[in-house]
Amino acid sequence: MDEIKILKATARRLPLYYRYLIFLNDEGKEKVSSTELAEAVQVDSASIRRDFSYFGALGKRGYGYDVKNLLNFFKKILNQDTLTNVALVGVGNMGHALLNYNFKRTNNIRISAAFDINPEITGTIMSGVPVYDMSEMKKQLREQQIPIAILCVPQTAAQRTANEMFDAGIKGIMNFTPLRLSAPSS
Repeated sequence: MDEIKILKATARRLPLYYRYLIFLNDEGKEKVSSTELAEAVQVDSASIRRDFSYFGALGKRGYGYDVKNLLNFFKKILNQDTLTNVALVGVGNMGHALLNYNFKRTNNIRISAAFDINPEITGTIMSGVPVYDMSEMKKQLREQQIPIAILCVPQTAAQRTANEMFDAGIKGIMNFTPLRLSAPSS
């Protein structure tokens, strides 16, 4: 897709539109007007039409916008059309809840590997996700080419674990620990 120059304010609003379009699609709605969209996302309809004009003709005057077409368009624009595998590090209470949830509302994020030190759960499959021992973390992150991890370990192990993840090539961490992590500058 060609690069399109848009205003920062427009770029900030695109995820709002996308989330509401997901809702409309889930409700079975086939078309939406800029006025209806404006009321839902609390942006005036003229701004919505101007935002959409950056991308060409997305709707028809008097008809509105086709929800499925607009949803697919924004899915591509916002890079929501590719699957991202993430790792879960720490399968305690929070980690277990995240495994059960496993981003069911989205089709583009999936927990594909989990890591823990508890021998009672390592070597098992929980909610369809293999749980590895922490000693296998670096190897598995590299082999599975997982770019993002969710960190749910005790505070005392958070920075050390994050450092190991960075060493394994992790590019981003969703930190569920109370510790503010230090990350390498590169």
